[in-house]
Amino acid sequence: MTYEGVLTKMQTEFGNPIQYYLVFENSFLNVNQLLNKNLEINFVGYQCLNCGKKKKIFRQGFCYDCFYSSAAVGDWIMKPELSTAHLGIQDRDLVYEEKVQLQPHIVYLALSSEVKVGVTRKTQVPTRWIDQGATQAISIVEVPNRYLAGITEVALKNHYADKTNWRKMLTNNVEQIDLIAERLKVENLIPTEVQEYFYSQKNDLYEMHYPVLHYPNKVNSLSLDKTPKFQGKLTGIKGQYLLFDDGTVFNIRGSEGYVVTINV
Repeated sequence: MTYEGVLTKMQTEFGNPIQYYLVFENSFLNVNQLLNKNLEINFVGYQCLNCGKKKKIFRQGFCYDCFYSSAAVGDWIMKPELSTAHLGIQDRDLVYEEKVQLQPHIVYLALSSEVKVGVTRKTQVPTRWIDQGATQAISIVEVPNRYLAGITEVALKNHYADKTNWRKMLTNNVEQIDLIAERLKVENLIPTEVQEYFYSQKNDLYEMHYPVLHYPNKVNSLSLDKTPKFQGKLTGIKGQYLLFDDGTVFNIRGSEGYVVTINV
């Protein structure tokens, strides 16, 4: 069977294990059902997720022009501390920025390789952690806007990583840390204006279990620009990656905006 469409990040459903879905315009695919089967992925072209034009993807599924004009990829996305909607100050589109920035945000600790600190909208729990391939995650604070979450993350970056080591995550080389105990260590590290939002007793530790038959010892990232046709046996799904039996890993989110055919 052949599926064709524009890649967007896999939709997920929290369960044991996590359920993954590739969603195209006219069809969808439960990726879990493809475990231990041969897949063929063929690169067809590009389609910007913002303007819909068949233009080469620059970053995050957007063409060059959209990446530097769309409010959905402003600098405050990657650096929440740059958020200004709470001050009524526009970056690119204040209406959009107020909608996204002025809602509850979570600052968290997660185990995907080592302990890392991160920020997500409350509505994205636990999706954000699944997308990062975290095996465990726990909230530190819940704040009313993205700016407060951002300054909290900045304060904790001096003590924790803020990026996932994707190679360690995909080989399941994950440190074993008590996140509940770790959370208690950060209370005095967060900014004064966020202290009142600190979670001290809440029991909200999440554990994520991924559909992986076996983990590779080494990984090799698949780039459709360099390898427009790939075939391999699917042995796992973790984060937003497909894992194959030869150690090849394919980052679906990193390939958003690419048009592909998938033969099963």
